[in-house]
Amino acid sequence: MSLIVTGSIGIDTIHAPTGRADAVLGGSAIYFAAAASFWSPVRLVAAVGEDFPAELEAPFHAFDIDLAGLEKREGSQTFRWTGKYLEDMNDRETLSVELNVLAEELPPVPEAYRDSRFVFLANTHPGGQLELRSQFGRAELVVADTMDLWIENERALLEDLLRQVDGLVLNDSEALLLTGERNPVIAGRKILEMGPGFVVVKKGEHGALLVHRDGAAALPAFPAADVVDPTGAGDTFGGGMMGHVAKHGDTSMAGLVKAMAAGTVVASFNIEKFSLDRLLDLDRATIDQRLKQYAAMLNVA
Repeated sequence: MSLIVTGSIGIDTIHAPTGRADAVLGGSAIYFAAAASFWSPVRLVAAVGEDFPAELEAPFHAFDIDLAGLEKREGSQTFRWTGKYLEDMNDRETLSVELNVLAEELPPVPEAYRDSRFVFLANTHPGGQLELRSQFGRAELVVADTMDLWIENERALLEDLLRQVDGLVLNDSEALLLTGERNPVIAGRKILEMGPGFVVVKKGEHGALLVHRDGAAALPAFPAADVVDPTGAGDTFGGGMMGHVAKHGDTSMAGLVKAMAAGTVVASFNIEKFSLDRLLDLDRATIDQRLKQYAAMLNVA
């Protein structure tokens, strides 16, 4: 079933206790699309600048991603991010950000994409997310991601967006910032009052929480023995979740919990190497094997 993601494509430089990666592929949209493609074909809407290196284009073709909505914009520069992970790799510092093409007009959505049934508005300015949301009037499920920058500086637009989406994905510190509530269950319920039918609160190594109009559920992270680079973990989680939903068409609370399990497992692979390197040598059979291990881990009856 048709799944579309809109968001950023970037060039990342990553400093971590495990090493350093210079000028590697990053951005919310490509992590999401790569992860989702293990379950469903993905339509991608994003823009890069004319400086985007040819050697970073190969991963776009390694996954089941429709690239008709990817624009290489003349006269513009690609989004760049440099970050540093501390010894506790749950903690990260942003060393520099160059918005470049992300600060410009959004790329156009191809007419053939407008019938997309499942829409993920990856993290970007909520004004842009609102504009994109308006182009998918027939969508069955629209889910958005956000971040602290927009919560602090564009709250009115973000609240408008929340009235027009079915679900929101954010981490626990962002949920606190948005609601003032430290308890993620209470924070999730307050966000439901803003409009969405469900909220997924990501808690890093502590898993993820679903707060739904029909109840709440929590899933632990998959035990990770080899954490090299956490960049994109949240985006791959979202991609696995939405890819699973698009494949099975189940938007119920129970269906979302199963989808979150898929997202949790694919994200557990992503952190094993820098950039998208682990996803590039991953296959669905390997994912399914770990999913079985994860399901067995959760069986406490």
